[in-house]
Amino acid sequence: MDGFDLIIFDCDGVLVDSEIIAADVESKLLTDAGYPISVEEMAERFAGMTWKNILLQVEREASIPLSASLLDKSEKLLDLRLERDVQAIAGVEFAISRLDLKRCVCSNSSAHRLDMMLGKVGLKKLFAPNIFSAKDLGPDRVKPKPDIFLHGAETMGVSPSKTVVVEDSVHGIHAARDAGMRVIGFTGASHTYSSHADRLTDAGAETVISRMKDLPGVVDALSEWAGVL
Repeated sequence: MDGFDLIIFDCDGVLVDSEIIAADVESKLLTDAGYPISVEEMAERFAGMTWKNILLQVEREASIPLSASLLDKSEKLLDLRLERDVQAIAGVEFAISRLDLKRCVCSNSSAHRLDMMLGKVGLKKLFAPNIFSAKDLGPDRVKPKPDIFLHGAETMGVSPSKTVVVEDSVHGIHAARDAGMRVIGFTGASHTYSSHADRLTDAGAETVISRMKDLPGVVDALSEWAGVL
């Protein structure tokens, strides 16, 4: 195998430690709305999903009508918390500096939130302008659909088969696999849980790392092995 030409990073929980902040904000909103859920359960069950899809799933499970106002309320509260508290995942800049590949970001987060978070932690300069939001593609095209990954590869001029993705969520891994890409799971963010690595492996990650500094070596190793899609 000739190796990879492109590496795609998810953002939340891979580049920035934001999933735990989202879980805190959203668990409180759901609990106040009549669906008690802890921060830990929120992170385990819903990491990688959009808030809209989380609300739809909760409505189906619990038959609780959730106010449409929760959509806007969450966005405003979460933006404030992220702007104040979000930090980069340890070792990201080191890993990127050791990767001689094209790179981009493909995320379910909105473009304005990606710009804010990556700018705040100093990572925007390493990816701009190749920072892509699934929400910009149109309605209902977020992960676990593969659309954003296919868009990223096409924009970067690279075949999906020559692309490796770094993801922290089951939904993201399903999306990358459906796009015909290979996937490295990541469990180094604060929202990780005891079965996290196993769930990412079951979803299709070829290997799972918990330290970003290990990423360059793992990418090199996978590039020598064709894997199984």
